[in-house]
Amino acid sequence: MDPVKLRRAIARTRLAPVAAFPKRLVAVARHDAKVLRTSARWLVASREHHNYTYELTKLSRSHLAWFVSVVCELPVKQVRGYLTEIESDEALREHISSAIAGAARRGLADKQVRYARRIGWYAIVRARRPKHIVETGVDKGLGSCVLAAALLRNAAEGHPGRVSSIDINPEAGYLARTAPWSEVIDLVIGDSVESITALDRPVDLFLHDSDHSRAYERREFAAVEPKLAPGAMLLTDNVTHTNVLAEHAERTGRRFLAYRETPANHWYPGDGIGVAW
Repeated sequence: MDPVKLRRAIARTRLAPVAAFPKRLVAVARHDAKVLRTSARWLVASREHHNYTYELTKLSRSHLAWFVSVVCELPVKQVRGYLTEIESDEALREHISSAIAGAARRGLADKQVRYARRIGWYAIVRARRPKHIVETGVDKGLGSCVLAAALLRNAAEGHPGRVSSIDINPEAGYLARTAPWSEVIDLVIGDSVESITALDRPVDLFLHDSDHSRAYERREFAAVEPKLAPGAMLLTDNVTHTNVLAEHAERTGRRFLAYRETPANHWYPGDGIGVAW
């Protein structure tokens, strides 16, 4: 019997799962072997233990450009220009690399500068030109520097702004303490909900990236809601794990969209950007 006809005949019998098992086993083994190789290389080459950094795949970067294009209502070509702008900022790259190399906690950080989805944050700030950004969760300050870099570009074009970067850890933000980036960053050490409540300026762009429990994420969005300027945009770094921002958007009559990144050459499945506007 012709091999193709035989396979089709077996597929219609009770033997189909048994006959397909070897092919399925090979597919899973190839996938797992690739993950194990990538993981082994990372364990040897990287020092990071959380807040992993990596590049995006070419396809994921393309999807990110379209995502920002939609939420900011800009031509995708202009968004691509913003992504290239931050990726080509050699002064920022050199600062981050040297600051990590000289940091007390350098044993837990990689000197290679990899922004991943944060280039999307940059593009959104360039597009929206916010006067006041509030970011919760700072860690080393990589995201704060990316936001500051966008604000500095905006200021050079006549649209100044500042970012309030909030973290409960007094050691957070060591990358964000150097000029010129520090000149547009207000580093706030304290509980994020209490710090949001104490804000005395309207918030044009809010980014949740602190305690990623559902309850705390809800508390932050509830706290910032009365502080928002008209037309403000809300972002979450937790969109791959919770539906909190989507639910908040529905309650408050906003639109919502989510992007999930795909890391290049990394075992971590990636995070994403949730936006309500």
